[in-house]
Parts: sequence; structure tokens; C-alpha cells
Amino acid sequence: MVCLILSHHILRTMSLRNFFKHCLPHKDRIRKQGGVKLFSNYLHDPNIWHLHRRSSATGAAIGMFCAFIPLPIHTISAVLLAILLRANLPIAVVFSLFSNPITMPPLFIFAYQIGTKLLALPQVTIHFSFSWDWIMTTFAHIWKPLLLGCFMLGTISALLTYVMIRLIWRLSAISQWENRRRK
Repeated sequence: MVCLILSHHILRTMSLRNFFKHCLPHKDRIRKQGGVKLFSNYLHDPNIWHLHRRSSATGAAIGMFCAFIPLPIHTISAVLLAILLRANLPIAVVFSLFSNPITMPPLFIFAYQIGTKLLALPQVTIHFSFSWDWIMTTFAHIWKPLLLGCFMLGTISALLTYVMIRLIWRLSAISQWENRRRK
């Protein structure tokens, strides 16, 4: 529902490109972040900063896929994949933040439930605790269904995000053409 309202607002007021330019952090700010500094030698490629339909949709899909990695490496993995696939790096970073301390527990519990259904395993009640003890005791028993569920949800969300960004971009371009023709 939020996506539909947002896309309607974008189509009426501005292009998707202008929306992203307005909302995304500047590349100098991104280059100074801790994990991104690791890739400083590769941040000079202009293709990872361009805002066009393919690079934006690919960057968003990369970010959504990386958001479902059950380790705290979302941003670094999104940067690495954006550089390798020559997708828009700022969009990949922003979309990787879909998984954050507030959304992680429900996302990963849902991923675990999907993984247990796909592997036909019995579900165990999970009480998340970000500690080494929890990783050694609980994670050791649930890693297979959790990783499978994360991979499935990450892949599906990446594909849906890619299609939605491409569709919204196309509709925005059509709307702009019609506005120009009317004028």
C-alpha cells in the first residue's frame, strides 16, 4: 500500500530519477563510511554512481537481497555486489538498510519458518539474543532452515523490487512524456 501511494506521488510530482537524487546521500558522504572505505580503490567507476533505470533497479535489488543476509554485513555485501555488477551503489546501500535492529527479528523468524516448511523440519521456538552464547547454542541448530529461508526471501524480494522499480520508472517516464506533449 505504501509503495502504491509513493509511486502515485512520484508519478504526479517528479521523475523517479529526481526522487532518488533528492533522497540519496551524496557520494562523498558514502565514501567516508567505515565499511565502504575498504573499497575506496573501486569507487572511482562512474557507472556505480549513475542514476538510470537499469542501475537503479539493480542497485535496489542488490540491497534487498543483501538485507536478508543473517549476519551484520549487509552494507559491505551490498557495496561489493554493486561494484561487481556496476549497479547504483547509493541505492544498494540504502535498500540494504531494510534489515535493521527493528526489522531483523521478525524478518529472520519469518525466514526460519519458511525454511522449516521447505525442508519439512519441525519448528523450534526461537528467542533471539544478540550474544555469543545464543549463536553457539541456538544458531547451531537452526542455521539450515534460516539460511534457506533468508535466501528464498532475499531472492523473491530482490526480484519484486527490481520489477517494481523498473515499472515505476517506466510509468514515470510515460507520465513526463504526456505532460510535455500537453504543454
